[in-house]
Amino acid sequence: MITGRLKAAVNLTDAERLQLESISHSRTLPHALVTRALIVLRAAEGASNIAIANEAGLSVNTVCKWRHRYVKEGIPGLYDKLRPGRPRSVSHEKVAAVIRKTLKTKPKDGTRWTIRSIAEEIKLSRPTVHRIWTAFGLQPHRQH
Repeated sequence: MITGRLKAAVNLTDAERLQLESISHSRTLPHALVTRALIVLRAAEGASNIAIANEAGLSVNTVCKWRHRYVKEGIPGLYDKLRPGRPRSVSHEKVAAVIRKTLKTKPKDGTRWTIRSIAEEIKLSRPTVHRIWTAFGLQPHRQH
Protein backbone atom coordinates (compact mmCIF):
# COMPACT_ATOMS: atom_id res chain seq x y z
CA MET A 1 0.00 0.00 0.00
CA ILE A 2 1.42 3.37 -1.04
CA THR A 3 0.95 6.23 1.38
CA GLY A 4 1.77 9.90 1.11
CA ARG A 5 2.12 12.04 -1.96
CA LEU A 6 3.13 10.53 -5.25
CA LYS A 7 6.70 11.21 -6.24
CA ALA A 8 7.21 13.26 -9.37
CA ALA A 9 8.69 11.00 -12.02
CA VAL A 10 12.09 12.18 -13.19
CA ASN A 11 12.91 11.17 -16.75
CA LEU A 12 16.20 12.39 -18.17
CA THR A 13 17.35 12.61 -21.75
CA ASP A 14 20.96 11.70 -22.51
CA ALA A 15 21.85 15.39 -22.87
CA GLU A 16 20.23 16.30 -19.54
CA ARG A 17 21.94 13.40 -17.78
CA LEU A 18 25.30 14.47 -19.21
CA GLN A 19 24.77 18.08 -18.14
CA LEU A 20 23.63 17.09 -14.64
CA GLU A 21 26.62 14.77 -14.23
CA SER A 22 28.88 17.60 -15.32
CA ILE A 23 27.30 19.90 -12.73
CA SER A 24 27.52 17.25 -10.01
CA HIS A 25 31.27 16.74 -10.59
CA SER A 26 32.07 20.45 -10.73
CA ARG A 27 34.43 21.96 -8.18
CA THR A 28 33.76 25.55 -9.19
CA LEU A 29 29.96 25.75 -9.23
CA PRO A 30 28.11 26.59 -6.00
CA HIS A 31 27.79 23.63 -3.64
CA ALA A 32 24.00 24.02 -3.46
CA LEU A 33 23.71 23.60 -7.25
CA VAL A 34 25.93 20.49 -7.16
CA THR A 35 23.75 19.00 -4.41
CA ARG A 36 20.58 19.71 -6.41
CA ALA A 37 22.04 18.01 -9.47
CA LEU A 38 22.87 14.95 -7.34
CA ILE A 39 19.29 14.90 -6.00
CA VAL A 40 17.89 14.85 -9.53
CA LEU A 41 20.33 12.18 -10.71
CA ARG A 42 19.46 9.91 -7.79
CA ALA A 43 15.74 10.53 -8.36
CA ALA A 44 16.15 9.56 -12.02
CA GLU A 45 17.75 6.29 -10.87
CA GLY A 46 14.54 5.56 -8.96
CA ALA A 47 15.73 6.28 -5.41
CA SER A 48 13.10 7.34 -2.89
CA ASN A 49 13.04 10.82 -1.40
CA ILE A 50 13.87 9.40 2.03
CA ALA A 51 16.91 7.52 0.69
CA ILE A 52 18.16 10.59 -1.19
CA ALA A 53 17.64 12.76 1.91
CA ASN A 54 19.61 10.32 4.08
CA GLU A 55 22.46 10.09 1.56
CA ALA A 56 22.73 13.85 1.08
CA GLY A 57 22.13 14.79 4.72
CA LEU A 58 19.10 16.89 3.79
CA SER A 59 15.47 16.95 4.85
CA VAL A 60 12.88 15.05 2.85
CA ASN A 61 11.07 18.34 2.18
CA THR A 62 14.20 19.76 0.55
CA VAL A 63 14.55 16.72 -1.70
CA CYS A 64 10.85 16.96 -2.65
CA LYS A 65 11.20 20.66 -3.43
CA TRP A 66 14.11 20.22 -5.83
CA ARG A 67 12.67 17.11 -7.43
CA HIS A 68 9.40 18.90 -8.20
CA ARG A 69 11.18 22.06 -9.33
CA TYR A 70 13.26 20.01 -11.79
CA VAL A 71 10.20 18.22 -13.19
CA LYS A 72 8.43 21.56 -13.62
CA GLU A 73 11.28 23.77 -14.92
CA GLY A 74 14.15 21.52 -15.96
CA ILE A 75 17.82 22.36 -15.31
CA PRO A 76 17.23 26.14 -15.10
CA GLY A 77 14.92 25.42 -12.14
CA LEU A 78 17.88 24.16 -10.12
CA TYR A 79 19.44 27.62 -9.98
CA ASP A 80 18.51 30.05 -7.20
CA LYS A 81 15.66 32.43 -7.96
CA LEU A 82 16.06 36.15 -7.46
CA ARG A 83 14.76 37.25 -4.11
CA PRO A 84 13.06 40.51 -3.32
CA GLY A 85 15.13 43.06 -1.56
CA ARG A 86 15.91 46.69 -1.21
CA PRO A 87 16.07 48.52 -4.54
CA ARG A 88 19.42 49.86 -5.68
CA SER A 89 20.19 53.29 -4.35
CA VAL A 90 22.71 54.02 -7.12
CA SER A 91 21.55 53.63 -10.71
CA HIS A 92 23.42 51.67 -13.36
CA GLU A 93 24.09 54.94 -15.18
CA LYS A 94 25.74 56.46 -12.10
CA VAL A 95 27.93 53.37 -11.64
CA ALA A 96 28.93 53.53 -15.32
CA ALA A 97 29.74 57.24 -14.91
CA VAL A 98 32.05 56.49 -11.97
CA ILE A 99 33.85 53.76 -13.93
CA ARG A 100 34.13 55.86 -17.09
CA LYS A 101 35.43 58.90 -15.19
CA THR A 102 37.92 56.77 -13.25
CA LEU A 103 39.37 55.12 -16.34
CA LYS A 104 39.12 57.84 -18.99
CA THR A 105 39.81 61.15 -17.25
CA LYS A 106 42.24 62.73 -14.82
CA PRO A 107 41.46 65.25 -12.10
CA LYS A 108 42.43 68.90 -12.64
CA ASP A 109 44.72 69.04 -9.65
CA GLY A 110 46.38 65.62 -9.78
CA THR A 111 47.57 62.68 -11.81
CA ARG A 112 45.01 60.12 -10.64
CA TRP A 113 41.64 59.94 -8.97
CA THR A 114 41.28 59.20 -5.29
CA ILE A 115 38.08 57.88 -3.77
CA ARG A 116 37.44 61.21 -2.05
CA SER A 117 38.13 63.33 -5.12
CA ILE A 118 35.91 61.35 -7.46
CA ALA A 119 33.16 61.15 -4.81
CA GLU A 120 33.13 64.95 -4.58
CA GLU A 121 33.16 65.31 -8.37
CA ILE A 122 30.29 62.88 -9.02
CA LYS A 123 28.31 63.74 -5.87
CA LEU A 124 28.34 60.27 -4.30
CA SER A 125 29.49 59.20 -0.87
CA ARG A 126 33.02 57.95 -0.34
CA PRO A 127 31.91 54.43 0.75
CA THR A 128 29.72 54.13 -2.36
CA VAL A 129 32.63 54.95 -4.66
CA HIS A 130 34.79 52.51 -2.71
CA ARG A 131 32.21 49.71 -3.17
CA ILE A 132 32.03 50.42 -6.91
CA TRP A 133 35.81 50.40 -7.29
CA THR A 134 36.07 47.17 -5.29
CA ALA A 135 33.29 45.46 -7.24
CA PHE A 136 34.96 46.25 -10.57
CA GLY A 137 38.54 45.80 -9.38
CA LEU A 138 39.51 49.40 -10.12
CA GLN A 139 42.79 50.60 -8.67
CA PRO A 140 43.72 53.91 -10.29
CA HIS A 141 46.98 54.12 -8.34
CA ARG A 142 48.13 50.91 -10.09
CA GLN A 143 46.97 51.71 -13.62
CA HIS A 144 49.08 53.40 -16.25
